[in-house]
Amino acid sequence: MWLRLPFGDGLRAELGSPRRSRRLGSSPRSRVWRVELPEATAVVKQIVDGPDADERYAREVSALRLAARAEMPVVPALLATDPGERVLVLEHLDHRRPAGDWIVDYAATLARLHATARPEDVGVLPRWRGPNQADIAAFLRLAVALDVPVASGVSGELDDLVNRLGQASGHALLHGDPCPGNDLHTATGIRFIDFEQASLGSGLMELAYLRIGFPTCWCVTSASEPLLERAESAYRDAWRAATGSETQDDLTDACAGWLLRGDGLVERARRESTDHLARIPHRDWTWGTATARQRLVHRLGVVGQMTADHASLSGMSSLSTAMRQRMLARWPTLQPVPTRRP
Repeated sequence: MWLRLPFGDGLRAELGSPRRSRRLGSSPRSRVWRVELPEATAVVKQIVDGPDADERYAREVSALRLAARAEMPVVPALLATDPGERVLVLEHLDHRRPAGDWIVDYAATLARLHATARPEDVGVLPRWRGPNQADIAAFLRLAVALDVPVASGVSGELDDLVNRLGQASGHALLHGDPCPGNDLHTATGIRFIDFEQASLGSGLMELAYLRIGFPTCWCVTSASEPLLERAESAYRDAWRAATGSETQDDLTDACAGWLLRGDGLVERARRESTDHLARIPHRDWTWGTATARQRLVHRLGVVGQMTADHASLSGMSSLSTAMRQRMLARWPTLQPVPTRRP
């Protein structure tokens, strides 16, 4: 179906009239075109109608403006906006195939993105939201459905975990969906795009993506321990260079929090609709590079290992390990998640 390029008189007066345009692939939540303008090639993005369309547009514009502070660019330049049509015009960048160790540069760029927000930016974007009591209940119900005993102290550990995550300090600019595909690997470095879910919070919540397997993403990957250590070190070095401060070293709480969230098993359009963990015993489904059970088995393994030496999460460690073993015994053909992105 042909759709009119949303490039009104205001944008034409500011940037000139497009000579050519071509529709690009995008999520159902937006429409995207590449256009030839008098001065340069650009990308036109329009947020699609929906109950949260205005909020998503406002988040993306605000995040791009905050991120533009970075000394080394971490996002495409925002050339112009048309709030009435929920349109952004962005610098066009050519994407190259990522290197095998792409997560190292990715992590450093993520740190520089996170560092662009300042304490006085509180209120410009919503605060990051972690798992809640409903997520705890769903996770424990899944353990019971898998016939895995739940020790008496586990519920209290999870309550404390959720409380810690809810009170986590930090005002980093969080992308909200920093996934393979939302990172452009260009000749001059990585740029992040698609900030419709941006928020402010602790950067550890997104650094954890590398270990826990990109929990909001179609593209799940699992890197080797040496590569993860390089990437996490690159993040900390870039954060220190940008802010003059150190990051917290422990990603355990962040990874454990992502494990609890059943919405991390489905694409965004299907989130906040049902208990997706409750579906796991009865069926499996594919999203992107992995199935829901593959994703969950990977996350259970990561959290089981990371929490093993944490007194505050020792019960969760045992429970996660037992749930993973039960899933692998029940579905022995489950394969590990991919080690490389497509």
